[in-house]
Amino acid sequence: MKVLVLAPKSRYDAFGSDLPAAKLAELVFCDREGTEAEWLAAAGDADALFVTPVTPVSAELISSMPNLKLIHSEGVGFDRIDLEAARARGIYVCNCAGCNAAAVSELSVTLMGMLLHRVLWGNRMVRAGSQAEAVRLVERDVPADLSVSTVGLLGFGAIGQAVAERLRPFGATVYYYAPHRRDTETETRLNARYFPLEELAAVSDIVSLHLPANDQSRGLVNREFLARMKPTAFLVNTARGAIIDDEALCNALREERLAGVALDCYEPEPAGAEHPLVRLAEELPDRLILCPHYGGVAQSAFRAAHRMLFEDLEHVLSGRRPKRVVNGL
Repeated sequence: MKVLVLAPKSRYDAFGSDLPAAKLAELVFCDREGTEAEWLAAAGDADALFVTPVTPVSAELISSMPNLKLIHSEGVGFDRIDLEAARARGIYVCNCAGCNAAAVSELSVTLMGMLLHRVLWGNRMVRAGSQAEAVRLVERDVPADLSVSTVGLLGFGAIGQAVAERLRPFGATVYYYAPHRRDTETETRLNARYFPLEELAAVSDIVSLHLPANDQSRGLVNREFLARMKPTAFLVNTARGAIIDDEALCNALREERLAGVALDCYEPEPAGAEHPLVRLAEELPDRLILCPHYGGVAQSAFRAAHRMLFEDLEHVLSGRRPKRVVNGL
C-alpha cells in the first residue's frame, strides 16, 4: 500500500510506529506547502493520504487520486478536509482524537498563568531596566492567580478534560460548556461543573477554547459573547481560529472590554504580518500572547499520533473499518 505523506520525513523517522503497517507501507513524502500538482506527480496513485491538521485536502485532489481509501489527519483537526467529497467516494476520513491532549492542555494552562501574572509586561519592564518600578506597580494592583480564578472551558472533549485535570492542583473553580453534558462521574472526577454558554461567559475570569471548528462553533466567540465577559477577564484559544470573530475580538481589546488574550491558532493560517490580531499585538504588546500553533507539537503527541495513523492504516489494509472515522462512513 502506498501512502502520500504531506509532513516531514524526519518526524516519521523519529516517532514512527512499530506496527506492521508502518513496515509494509510505501511512504512517499512531499512538502505540505507544495502544490496539488506536485503531490499528484509524486504519488497520485496512493492508497492513503496522511496530512497535518492545517493542510487543505480539496475535492479536486480527492477526485484526482483514484486508489484513495483513507485520508488521515495527523492531529485532532480535520476541518481542512472536504469530508463530503471523501464520503461520496467511500473514502474514510480519520483523525487522531486525543493524541495531543497532554501537550495542548499543558500549553493552555501555561498561557493562563502568563496572562494572570502579566508575563509580557513584566518581561518588557525588566528588559527596560525598570524591575523596581514593576514590583511597586504590581504591589499596588495585585494580580489574581489560578487558585482564586474561575476558568470556563468551551468544549469538554479529551483536551478540555485534560485542562480541567491539570487545573485541579491549582484550586481553580472550573466550569465547562459542551454541546452534550458529561456524566456526573466525569464532572466529579474533574471537579468541573456544567454551565450554559451565556452564564459561563459572564462568570469566568478566564475562558479557554477547546472546540473543533465546525458549523456550530464557527464565530461562536462573537460580539455578543465577548460583551458578556468581564472586562477583567482573559481569553485563551488553543483550538481553532475560526471559533473567534476576529473583528469583535480586536474591538473588545481596543475598547478595554477584555483584559488580554493568548492565541495558538488563527483564521486563516498561516497568520501573516497583516493579520488583524498580529497587527493589534504591535499596538497592544502587553495584552496579546501570540503562539505559532504549536501546542500539539510535542514528543508525546507525535508518538501517540503515529500509533493511531498506522493502526487505522492496518485496519484498511485488512479490509476493516478504521477506528477513528469522522466522516460518517
